[in-house]
Amino acid sequence: MSAPRRPTAPAVKALESRKRFALSHKVAPPKGNYRWVYLWEWPIRTMHWIAVLCIVTLATTGFYIGRPYFMTSGEASSHYLMGWVRFIHFAAAGVLVATAVIRFYWLFAGNQYERWPALFPVRPRDWVNLVKQIKFYLLITPEEAPTYLGHNPLQQLSYTAMYGVALVQVLTGFAMYGQSNPGGFFYATTDWIVRLFGGIQPVHFVHHVLTWWFIIFVPFHLYLAIRADHMERTGTISSIISGGRFVNKDIDYVDSDIV
Repeated sequence: MSAPRRPTAPAVKALESRKRFALSHKVAPPKGNYRWVYLWEWPIRTMHWIAVLCIVTLATTGFYIGRPYFMTSGEASSHYLMGWVRFIHFAAAGVLVATAVIRFYWLFAGNQYERWPALFPVRPRDWVNLVKQIKFYLLITPEEAPTYLGHNPLQQLSYTAMYGVALVQVLTGFAMYGQSNPGGFFYATTDWIVRLFGGIQPVHFVHHVLTWWFIIFVPFHLYLAIRADHMERTGTISSIISGGRFVNKDIDYVDSDIV
């Protein structure tokens, strides 16, 4: 039986070159004792995915309303394309508001990882860990990353900011909607917003600019979730589907004492 052939020097050199310039590497399989932690109850998970669909629908129809990128031929009276797009846009806005109401209720009725102390960085330790978390994501001090079962401080701050942006989007959106029916309910309840901004055009501008906040936030959100799943073995993506994830029993989690 002949001995296996050893790779030639050029083959070894090529393999070393590929390893040197590789943009990624395999992550070692997880080790240690794990336990299952239930984090997100079904109302939160349902609200999350409905909100995703609403945001995609609102962005798509909103850009069309602002500047129609296709139009059917013929007289405007012979079709109702813009009317349907506006209807879908405001229907999605109404559903998004409904998800926000559910989320607000769950700030008080949810489990310890869903209530407001776990969503807003209100503790001094969270502000200290916020700096550490930013350094971790920037690969400055990866060994000092704080470990959280729920949202880490950077996620808390970014999600809180998103809720604030969404609130302004809803107010400016319904203010524009109210202008189509002077004297109606939405006009009477949101006209103060138009006066506050100094006219309807600034309202349009703010509403359009904040749409880009969502568009920029989404890929960052996906990147960090995928990164956490791949490099930190946190099961972030699967948890928003199943509600929970496996965590290492040997790790002391910062938010394990949140009540």
